[in-house]
Amino acid sequence: MPTDFSAVSLFEERGSSIMPGFGTLINGLAVIGGGLLGLIFRKSLPQRFQITLMQALGLSSIFIGIAGALEKMLVIQVRVQGTMLAVLSLAAGALLGEGINLEYRFEQFGSWLKKKTGSDEDDRFMEAFLTASLTICVGAMAIVGALQDGLAADPSLLITKAVLDCLIIMIFTSALGKGAIFSVIPLVLFQGSITLLARLIAPVLSDGMIANLAMTGSMLIFCVGVNLMFNTKIRVANLLPALLIALLLTPLF
Repeated sequence: MPTDFSAVSLFEERGSSIMPGFGTLINGLAVIGGGLLGLIFRKSLPQRFQITLMQALGLSSIFIGIAGALEKMLVIQVRVQGTMLAVLSLAAGALLGEGINLEYRFEQFGSWLKKKTGSDEDDRFMEAFLTASLTICVGAMAIVGALQDGLAADPSLLITKAVLDCLIIMIFTSALGKGAIFSVIPLVLFQGSITLLARLIAPVLSDGMIANLAMTGSMLIFCVGVNLMFNTKIRVANLLPALLIALLLTPLF
C-alpha cells in the first residue's frame, strides 16, 4: 500500500465501485459486535478474572506502544531519530491539550452517554469509554485507511483494522464494561471526517509525517497501557494535540 500521499493518483488508480466510507462503516459495526460479545463474556467472568484481564490489556498496550515507538525511532544502524520531535510534540501537545482541556470534554460527553444509556450505576463506564476510544482511534492505521477509503473507495485497510478493533473492544468490554462499546462514536466521527476530507488532506501528507504520527500515537497507547496496568491517571486525551504537533514539526526535522 502506498503511503506517499503527495501522489494522490496512486490511490485513484486503485479505485473501485465500493462507496467511500464503507471501511469506516464496517469498522464501526465490528466495534459494536465485539462489544456485544464482550458483554456476554463479562456476565460469566468472576471479578478476579476481570481484574487479571484488565492487567493483561494494560501490559499488552504498554508493549504495543513501546514497539510502535521504537520502530520509528530506531533505524537499521541503531541510530536514534525523532527523539527531539517526540519531546517537542508531547510537550507542546500537553500544553495545548491542557489549555483546551480535552479530557474534560471527553468526560462531559461520556457523562452524557452514561446518563442517556441508563448506566448511572456503572462505575467504570467513563474509564471504559475513554480508554477504548483512545486505543482504537489513535494511530496511523485509522488515518491511512480512511484516506485510502476516501480517495479510492478501497476499504481493505480499514477492514483489517475492523478485525483487530473487534477483538480489542471485545476484551475491553469483558474487563471494563459496556462503556467501551460507545467508542464507536468517536471512531466513526474521526475516520468518517478524514474520508470526507481525503482530497484536501492527502496532498499535504508525506511518508515522514505518517511515520511521526505513528511514533507519537504509539507513545499515547503506551500511556493508556500504564493507566490500565498501574491504575495511574495520565490524562491521555489532553496529550492528543501532540499528534497534530508531530505532523506540523515534521518538515523542520
